[in-house]
Amino acid sequence: MYKFGLSVLLALGSAAALAGYAFNFPEPVTPIARETLHMHNLVMVVILVLFFLVFGLLIYSFRTHSKSAGYQAGKFTGPTSRKQWLWVLSPFALLFFIDYVVFGIPAYHAVVLYEDTKTDAELVVKVTGSQWLWQYDFPAEGVSYTSRLITPRNQIDSGAAKGEHYLLEVDNPLVLPVGKKIRFITTSNDVIHSWWVPAFGVKRDAVPGFLREFWATVEKTGTYRGQCSELCGKEHGFMPVVVNVVSQEEFAKWLASKKPVALAPAPTAATEPAAQAVLAKAQ
Repeated sequence: MYKFGLSVLLALGSAAALAGYAFNFPEPVTPIARETLHMHNLVMVVILVLFFLVFGLLIYSFRTHSKSAGYQAGKFTGPTSRKQWLWVLSPFALLFFIDYVVFGIPAYHAVVLYEDTKTDAELVVKVTGSQWLWQYDFPAEGVSYTSRLITPRNQIDSGAAKGEHYLLEVDNPLVLPVGKKIRFITTSNDVIHSWWVPAFGVKRDAVPGFLREFWATVEKTGTYRGQCSELCGKEHGFMPVVVNVVSQEEFAKWLASKKPVALAPAPTAATEPAAQAVLAKAQ
């Protein structure tokens, strides 16, 4: 029994040491994603400890308290002595501590962190869902554009060979600067959608008539992909999310290229006499 318990503890220790790379989670690239992964791994480790602990006690009890070993069944129907009350209340106290302290404090911290959208936000991006595309607006910068799926229809309908990013490729990806706190505002023009990028650890519904918020600080450049995660109609699976995270210099260049070109000013009254003179001369 001692060797069994020791082997279980060593196995769990190894699992905890590799927790950041386990369970098929994508590499977290935001503080929220790290908090989510930490909370998930903490729950998994505690659950495994409790499982093997209870399983070990069951095996021990089956072997020690069996009729073949000469053990006589107890006749009490409830705890009467201090020792019995201790065995009844100790598991309850342990589970209470795990629920409200081991799990509760990190979970509360993660929720508070997730909802703090306005503190030190350096950029605002409005995300609007429509059937079946995303619209991205940078209100302060005056930039607005749409992002649509560009996977060829023959790959979808005709069984053609699938591309590397099948159903996860768009014409105009969202571009964000690395290391900046971005405040996102989501809404919808028709039905409920949900903007989701697994590596960011964020998912927020886009609800018609409502503005909902979340934030993300992406700490690593690269291309990150996600999808609409709320069933929104027959082409729900054709609403990918693609985000390119670049350096601040690249983002500034991209933003400048997206701003609308200023139109030439209309002729003013001061130029009218000259125009009339040219017209009279032509006549």
